[in-house]
Amino acid sequence: MFDLGKVLTAATAPLGLFFLSLAAGWLLLLLKRRKLAWGLMLAATFWLLLWSIPAASIWMRQGLERQFPQRGASDYPAVDAIVVLGGGIQGGKTGWRAGPHLLLGADRAWFGAQLYRAGRAPWVVVSGGNSGWSNSDEPEASAMQAFLTDLSVPASAVLLEAQSRNTEENARYTKQLLTEHHLGRILLVTSALHMPRALALFRAQGIDAIPAPTDFDAVPRQGVLQNWLPDAETLDRSSKAMKEYIAIAINRARQSGN
Repeated sequence: MFDLGKVLTAATAPLGLFFLSLAAGWLLLLLKRRKLAWGLMLAATFWLLLWSIPAASIWMRQGLERQFPQRGASDYPAVDAIVVLGGGIQGGKTGWRAGPHLLLGADRAWFGAQLYRAGRAPWVVVSGGNSGWSNSDEPEASAMQAFLTDLSVPASAVLLEAQSRNTEENARYTKQLLTEHHLGRILLVTSALHMPRALALFRAQGIDAIPAPTDFDAVPRQGVLQNWLPDAETLDRSSKAMKEYIAIAINRARQSGN
């Protein structure tokens, strides 16, 4: 299924903007607008380089990650359910790999299991379906359940929300599942970078959610030089942070317009 939101996100990321600016620059050159063309392409190159530098990227990401502090599992109150958002685990792909396949955000399921074992709730809700961009044959929620079982969370204690394709749908379909099972207050588990947007969307659904962030990633590297040498991994993490800032701004604009 075509996902316009993901296409726009890719286009507005530093790398996407770089290539769009190059294309626009070459078009301007053909139209004899040389100064504007070279100015645009130089600006795009600077923008790409800036967000490839760890020091700049970490500063930007900390603006999101520091909004909610990291806490141990036993420091949270007892609630009705622990809700773990997808984004860190993929299922298997027939003929290619067996699942679950762990990604950078797999901390989400790991911390959800910690909270369950600490007795914070009797239920764990895993939320994540398959988008048109998925390379898995099964919903992410199913892969998360399998991983949680390996982390000593009984399958009978896990509720699956396997329809959602994005964070907004995570909140909407989880609300339905919570209502169906008469569950109220929750601990919301997702990456620290993703928490500000996710929490706002869940609360907009009327869900009494307590943020339980994990996967804190905006940590300075050892040594001064390592924080100033650009690399592709940093660029990718900067792109994810920009996606969050843009989505937060869009959600606020929608709410103010209602």
